[in-house]
Amino acid sequence: MNGRADFRESNAEVPRPIPHIGADYIPTEEERRVFAECSDESFWFRSVPLAATSMLITQGLISKGILSSHPKYGSIPKLIFACIMGYFAGKLSYVKTCQEKFKNLENSPLGEALRSGEARRSSPHGHYSQKSKYDSNVSGQSSFVTSPAADNIEKEVFPHYEPIPFSASMNESTPTGITDHIAQGRNFS
Repeated sequence: MNGRADFRESNAEVPRPIPHIGADYIPTEEERRVFAECSDESFWFRSVPLAATSMLITQGLISKGILSSHPKYGSIPKLIFACIMGYFAGKLSYVKTCQEKFKNLENSPLGEALRSGEARRSSPHGHYSQKSKYDSNVSGQSSFVTSPAADNIEKEVFPHYEPIPFSASMNESTPTGITDHIAQGRNFS
């Protein structure tokens, strides 16, 4: 024996550390392939159909007189706006699908980070969650888990203030002193 006691259970799961995915992260070749696949699929299967549909609907509303056309440029500005909104709506609607593709990748740090982030959000009090002594007791249980370091920063940045009673604040019945010196200075007698 080396003098240390081993308190771990033999069948206990040990959470793996989350890989650091920052701005300096270089994706693997497989991750690059999934990025390109997601970009192509989101463009052709979501953005183009939504942009075209929104442009057709906008043109139909303009031709029926529900939307007015611009006196100089006609329907072009509204059609361009509808196209741009449809494009971005298509890209945003494909985000969950892309996340699932990355989660299904094996030996991918990005997929591992997405999987472990989901596990932390989905397990309320499992081995991934971390109970903080600073948790909020507003509703009995906190809907999210915070770290003690984040709570300390929050307390430094946002100190707890007691509410000021209404009677101590300015109201209509107390004079503010703004016009007092003007009225006292003029004597019309």
